[in-house]
Amino acid sequence: MERITYQDIPNGMFENLRIIEDSIINSSLDRKLIEIIRLRTAQRNGCAYCVDMHHKELKHLDESDLRLSSLCVWEETPYFSDKERATLYFTDALTKLERKPIPDDIYNSLLSFFSKEEICFLTLAISQSNTWNRLMKTFGFTPGNYIANK
Repeated sequence: MERITYQDIPNGMFENLRIIEDSIINSSLDRKLIEIIRLRTAQRNGCAYCVDMHHKELKHLDESDLRLSSLCVWEETPYFSDKERATLYFTDALTKLERKPIPDDIYNSLLSFFSKEEICFLTLAISQSNTWNRLMKTFGFTPGNYIANK
């Protein structure tokens, strides 16, 4: 049972978050990479609704079952490129914040693959995903009903 339904959400709340989503999607970041970030963030936060959503979005983008099932243990697999691995290290660090800055080695590894503008969008994508995870966990949206855009 949802704690907060779509009808309970204040006017403009999701619409304003969608504006941020649109800026991320319209950036130069690859759509599949954005979805990998979103799925990994949802896994780290234990957000079943978002795991369901982003797993389905990645399937829609033709992501392999092997990579999808291995994302939760990505560090132990050879299935992710160096660029994806740098992104996943950053995603994990930014999702589970410690009381210290993001380590230089994690940030510097991004510079091999992304411009500073793209790093800004990566940071925003990870932060936004964390926001959605927290909303869905609070609102209690039911996983399993999401249908990927065709």
